[in-house]
Amino acid sequence: MSKIRLINVTSWISHNWSDLSKFESFVSLRQFLDTKRHAVRRSLTKYSYLLALLATSNVAMAQDGTSGTNWFLFSAVGFGILLLLGTILSLTDNLMQVEATKNGIDTAKSDFGLIPSLGSLFGAKAPAFVDGKFHALSKGYDLKLVGKPESKELHRADVARYAVQPQDYNGISPIPKVVVAVGDEVLAGQVLFFDKKRPEVKYVSPVSGEVVDIVRGAKRSIAQIVILADKMVNYQQNQAPSLATASREQVVDYMLESGAWSLLNQRPFDMVPPTDQVPRDIFVSTFDTAPLAPDNNLMVEGREAAFQKGLDVLARLTSGKVFLGLDGRSKDYAPHSAYLNATGVEKHFFAGKHPAGNVGVQIHHIKPINAAEYVWTLGVQEVAQIGELFLSGKYDATRVVALTGAELDEPKYVKTYAGAAIADLLKHNIKKGENRIVAGDVLSGLQASIDGFLHRYTDQLTVLEEGNKYELFGWLLPLAPRPSVSNTFPAAVMPNFKYEANTNTHGEPRALVVSGLYESVTPMDIYPQHLVKAILTNDFEKMEGLGIYEVSAEDLALCEFVCASKTPVQSIVRQGLETLREQL
Repeated sequence: MSKIRLINVTSWISHNWSDLSKFESFVSLRQFLDTKRHAVRRSLTKYSYLLALLATSNVAMAQDGTSGTNWFLFSAVGFGILLLLGTILSLTDNLMQVEATKNGIDTAKSDFGLIPSLGSLFGAKAPAFVDGKFHALSKGYDLKLVGKPESKELHRADVARYAVQPQDYNGISPIPKVVVAVGDEVLAGQVLFFDKKRPEVKYVSPVSGEVVDIVRGAKRSIAQIVILADKMVNYQQNQAPSLATASREQVVDYMLESGAWSLLNQRPFDMVPPTDQVPRDIFVSTFDTAPLAPDNNLMVEGREAAFQKGLDVLARLTSGKVFLGLDGRSKDYAPHSAYLNATGVEKHFFAGKHPAGNVGVQIHHIKPINAAEYVWTLGVQEVAQIGELFLSGKYDATRVVALTGAELDEPKYVKTYAGAAIADLLKHNIKKGENRIVAGDVLSGLQASIDGFLHRYTDQLTVLEEGNKYELFGWLLPLAPRPSVSNTFPAAVMPNFKYEANTNTHGEPRALVVSGLYESVTPMDIYPQHLVKAILTNDFEKMEGLGIYEVSAEDLALCEFVCASKTPVQSIVRQGLETLREQL
């Protein structure tokens, strides 16, 4: 028995190795895959019987009183053969995936390869409403906080002043050309200023009213153009072209003149795209997983036709596809019918913890951005606004904003316009005490002033307690409940507990130590900590190789939350993207 020679189970792989570069169509590849998969299974069955026979024969030898020394030898040989076989199969499967991708075959299909993936066997199952490709993400963290609106009712905000802020748009010159003066009357959609470097891109007023102030910042830069709004908004009427007959150039010209071009966002660099740019693809995320994030289903309620029209417009602007990212977590988060029934788009459903709702994470799992490639992204409300512009000719800057946080008397949803005054939105609704206002969510939002205005893309305001109180031995005795990814905190046994968070960082900046925490909460195939170090050292080659073109600051916000070194990850990423943009 000890002299039995095991047959080389990899002979068929080496014999057909060259075939991996000869696939010409999906049909031939699928036929090859099916044939080899059956061969692998027959081989595995054969050698499973052989190993079982070897094991039982040695047991029998031991029972007969003969030498049992071969039992360990055959077990070791069998384990080695299985390990080698698994390695070769895994390598072959990866090479087939690469070759299939080169041939334009979608490898995201389930059970594609010689062996099924663990995700297809044990991964999360798609809810019943899923009608598209399903992505189950395993990494991330859901930060559960007190202060989410209990009611989905929309309240009408009584806002008197609105502002347009040039600094909301990355890449624009700090002193744009302002075409209005204090005291001028403007209509909603009327041009306020344009970029001197790109005068064809117009920036317009969200409401009608009187220009009451032009606030200047450092070095005479334009900080805000403030408008005292009319009680009834009056719109500048635009003549929309017909999508059925208009060329792409006509669609672009109309969006430039009407101010809608500024609603587009280019990735990488998160900036208003050049007017001559044709994006590879366009991505729209229809849900948000950030802490206390608003329900995006409310944002499309009553605007279904405008949303679909906006998708039709986007399809005319790209040479590729329009991808729609939908919530696939459970029936409790079922997407609105406007999303499920959208036409002319490719739908992808995502399940997982935050940041599964981030468009950057969705791009990574659908079709990553490579060097010298550009894609565009939009939010739900921007898509509906573009659609309304083509339906009625009106620049309707209506926005649904979620007022959230434990320091509000009544967290709620309000309906207003872009650039609304924060003081008017939060009037008589903030608890007494020292608080901090965040424009956005607590992870990726920007600190705002009560005297400030909503940023252009803001759909959430969060009010937190200012964390300027120190705990005695807080590092040793964490008495106050706080969210954490560490299992040493009570959060590990209370997964659904909601916390009243404050802005305390619970520590000071210290040396950046490789701990693996960044990777544990980033559902992307990148190394965030190495990327941060490459940015800090201005190593352009490493920054590109480590995937800086794929990320935006918000995609790595959780890295900043879990960082034991208190490293400002998001500002570093913004710095790296800006440095690369300046080199172009």
